[in-house]
Amino acid sequence: MADDSQRNFRSVYYEKVGFRGVEEKKSLEILLKDDRLDIEKLCTFSQRFPLPSMYRILVWKVLLGIIPPHHESHALVMKYRKEQYWDIHHALRVIRFINDSTPQVDIFLRIHQLESGKLPRNSAFPLEPEDEVFLAIAKAMEEMVEDPIECYWLVSCFVNQLNSKHKDSLQQLPKVLEQYLNIEDSRLLMHLKTCAAMSKLPYDLWFKKCFAGCLPESSLQRVWDKVISGSCKILVFVALEILLTFKMKIIALNTAEKITQFLENIPQDNTDAIVSKAVDLWRTHCGTPAHSV
Repeated sequence: MADDSQRNFRSVYYEKVGFRGVEEKKSLEILLKDDRLDIEKLCTFSQRFPLPSMYRILVWKVLLGIIPPHHESHALVMKYRKEQYWDIHHALRVIRFINDSTPQVDIFLRIHQLESGKLPRNSAFPLEPEDEVFLAIAKAMEEMVEDPIECYWLVSCFVNQLNSKHKDSLQQLPKVLEQYLNIEDSRLLMHLKTCAAMSKLPYDLWFKKCFAGCLPESSLQRVWDKVISGSCKILVFVALEILLTFKMKIIALNTAEKITQFLENIPQDNTDAIVSKAVDLWRTHCGTPAHSV
């Protein structure tokens, strides 16, 4: 029993200080050795622990349905994905929507638009709000993933997940944030209401773009681990922790515009700590998924 409690203490300690325990990595490696990957167990693992960087992209691809659970099909399916990408890429060149100077993320957007039947009649048409969301997520993903084809499919399937599985939940998140802020710091909530700032917080940046363009890569990956594995509610607790962390700064600001401007450009030096505290808050209020291997 002493050994178990000591090991559990070590795991919790590693998690608190930002180190991943070897036990978690070994657990994931066992899951990834199965001939048929268990989606439910991979989701549970991702909910409970940050994914090790060496396995993150593989797990995301499986959870987003880019590749199937069966190992032997991975290479063939990615071959088809690659062919599909280049076929659409070629079509867009022929109709002059893209050329050699088109930025990579804009190419991703046009491929996604054509695939989803939303390509505008003219490339000069202004972008829709949903296109801005796609580009923000694409720019963040591009920093995480080297291979452009792999990057495209991750962005496209992640955005599709947000627009289907999480669509209704995302619309409720501003209201949920207010509820939890009232529990954690009612004085701060009162200040935001007095300044008429609650309705003007950067909800699109936080919830629609899933903090892309707000948090740096190392912090953002840990948030996206939770969203991709099924919990968009983590976004509420990241927003909540940002408000709590910068409480004194926010209380010193007396207009909604100044508060929003600050929150859209938060300091980047302690975002890893913010995400760690947000995960703790999420677990406190929502519980920890049971982990089984």
